[in-house]
Amino acid sequence: MNVSVQAVDGAGNGVVAAGHPLTAQAGAQVLREGGNAVDAAVAAMLTSFVAEPLLTGLGAGGHMIVVHEREMVVLDFFVQAPRRASDGSAAELEAVDVSFGDAVQVFYIGPASCGIYGTPAGVCTAAARWGTIPLAQLAAPAARLARQGVVLNAQQAYIAKILSDLLCSTSECASLWSPGGRVLREGEVIRDPDLASAIERLSQEGAEPFYTGEIATAVCEMMARLGGSITPDQLAAYEAIERAPLAVRFRDREVLTNPPPSAGGALLAYALTLLNRAGEGPASTEQLIEAMEAAQAQRTPEFIEGLGEEGFFERFRASRLGSTTHISVLDGRGMACGVTTTNGEGSGVVVPNTGIHLNNVMGEEDLNPHGFHRHPAGRRMPSMMAPTVVMRDGEVELVLGSAGSNRIRSALLQTILGVVDMGLSVEQAVRAPRVHFEDETIYHEPGVDMKGVLEGERRFVRFHALNLFFGGVQAVRRQDGQIEGAGDPRRGGVAVRA
Repeated sequence: MNVSVQAVDGAGNGVVAAGHPLTAQAGAQVLREGGNAVDAAVAAMLTSFVAEPLLTGLGAGGHMIVVHEREMVVLDFFVQAPRRASDGSAAELEAVDVSFGDAVQVFYIGPASCGIYGTPAGVCTAAARWGTIPLAQLAAPAARLARQGVVLNAQQAYIAKILSDLLCSTSECASLWSPGGRVLREGEVIRDPDLASAIERLSQEGAEPFYTGEIATAVCEMMARLGGSITPDQLAAYEAIERAPLAVRFRDREVLTNPPPSAGGALLAYALTLLNRAGEGPASTEQLIEAMEAAQAQRTPEFIEGLGEEGFFERFRASRLGSTTHISVLDGRGMACGVTTTNGEGSGVVVPNTGIHLNNVMGEEDLNPHGFHRHPAGRRMPSMMAPTVVMRDGEVELVLGSAGSNRIRSALLQTILGVVDMGLSVEQAVRAPRVHFEDETIYHEPGVDMKGVLEGERRFVRFHALNLFFGGVQAVRRQDGQIEGAGDPRRGGVAVRA
């Protein structure tokens, strides 16, 4: 679904692009009621907890970019590494295979995979920092939806199908997703009254119950019983952090993206810099793969360790040159907000009476390329998430982000190239077939021009159709006084005009 709306003299309500129709509609409704881009993003994010519960939730983490006039901020509320017990009491990771049809990936779940969640802190910090509408008003529709139930669409049902082993891994998770002895299917309803109550409590009491109150206590008691690593002192110390976005030039644009200690933004910026140096004009598939290959090669232990250091990207560039969901919002006043959140795939650990399905970020191989449980306690995990804003002549032109673990950076890279170098509309750029390079393997969708691609030691995996493996880009763009948006069909995304 693509929309275009005329903005009159800087007015107009704007557009929301998101991974589910209900998510996008919730944000658009807030814009219609006079809210700004952050209000809309917060309402959409809360609704995504209900409509896209296998991708995000109150036990997840994320990043938000906000650009308005001279203000440019990234809010980091991503998952933090816990302190793992060294006395032998810690649980071990549990492996499950997830098939994308043309490729199979191993994910790791269970209590050992749970990191310290950030979304409750992120919601409350964003609403207090930039919001103009009371949080209780923004949250009410999401809570109502969780209590009434959501009909699973084709995309969410497909995700449930491929994650069926995970969803049946614990009795608490199975009671939500497999109440009749099989995983819910398309057209069936999932209800979560505990989540409804938790969203209401978050909107009325703030994040405190989730980090120092009784919800935090319930989480920590379950973790202690199962051998997980989340403890009361670590939850109590968690806070959302404001950071300056990473800024790089690409052609005649400025690209603002997620800075270290996140990894995805740095690798996206590095690839854009390489392609910028290669010369003007659209990159060939081989040039694109070479840029991806070069970025992938930088994910060394030194790179991962250096992400936490001040000024890391400047030194890095100078010396060398999952399941996730995203929401993009551009309001009629020119305020831009992009927010990407993830629960990993979920750990299978559902804490009773709290509405929390804890993340499995500590078991995400994409975020732990050099081994599990190596990140120091308190370190934000090196996320691939990269909510991004493209500026042209000092104005916001494009707001985008993606799901897709390691494929996030390649999906965003190709969407930016489609708009900037190939002159595509935002819908055309989002829907264009994609290629991804990783571990000497080239994955590509039908329609990618593979002529001139060097084989060498590379392996090739050709998908038979557009696939959620290649991410889910949600994007909005302002051009010539108009705002247009596009949701990625790979993950059921839509754009809704306010």
